[in-house]
Amino acid sequence: MYRQKQRQRQKQQHGITLTVAVLAALAPLAAACGSEKADGGSGSVGADRSFTGVRWSIDSVTVDGTTHQAPDTARVRIDDSGEAAGSTGCNTFGARADIDGERVRLSDATFTERGCEETSMDFEKSLGRVLTGGPLTADTASDRLTLTSSAGDTVRLSRTEDAPLYGTEWTVTAPGGEGRAHLTFDKAAGTVSGRLPCNRVSAGATVRDGHITLGAPATTRMMCEGSLMDAEKRMLRFFEGRVDYRIDHETMTLTSEDGTTVRAVADE
Repeated sequence: MYRQKQRQRQKQQHGITLTVAVLAALAPLAAACGSEKADGGSGSVGADRSFTGVRWSIDSVTVDGTTHQAPDTARVRIDDSGEAAGSTGCNTFGARADIDGERVRLSDATFTERGCEETSMDFEKSLGRVLTGGPLTADTASDRLTLTSSAGDTVRLSRTEDAPLYGTEWTVTAPGGEGRAHLTFDKAAGTVSGRLPCNRVSAGATVRDGHITLGAPATTRMMCEGSLMDAEKRMLRFFEGRVDYRIDHETMTLTSEDGTTVRAVADE
């Protein structure tokens, strides 16, 4: 009997020792899990802070320790589709964008070659050097973005706000019209007016909860070439009905109830 009880106590003690050992082994893992960041990693660009698909305003560029301030209209947008486009405040540019996590490389860049008194050539040259000189590391913080080259040169940018629906002259990019169509919404008058690919137009416009109810359009009676008239007819189908609207930075998309879309960009 004594030996049986002794064996039982030894089993219990062995079980306690094993449990303590297991808990001790798990403790570092629990501590590590508890200290892990909520976004699942330590990267500087979180899932909710992606730098792609955002119209960024360029604030400054620093090369070899010298900082050049950017014009107010300098901007860039990098898309997941593999394209980048922007403006130096004078010249526009486009490039191929290869994105790998927090790194982006711009290549095959093309710049226009205008000369503008309000835009410093030193700024343009420095910006082109950093953006197209090799891989860049993207670091986002709140509404700001910093692109850093392997040499330590930087481009600092800030997120721009969406263009307002009212008071903005929206240039229609689709369907057709080659940028000839323009629309402006007037909140006080409750109207939309502007130019279709051929004729001028005005109509009532009631905006509510992401929808715009357009009234019957009043237009001039000019005749234009066939492609412009076809584009105009497609746009006129949006009137006398309700459309959904969405503004993403400086792009507005109007979608009719049958799924047809009109896209427009805000004039600067």
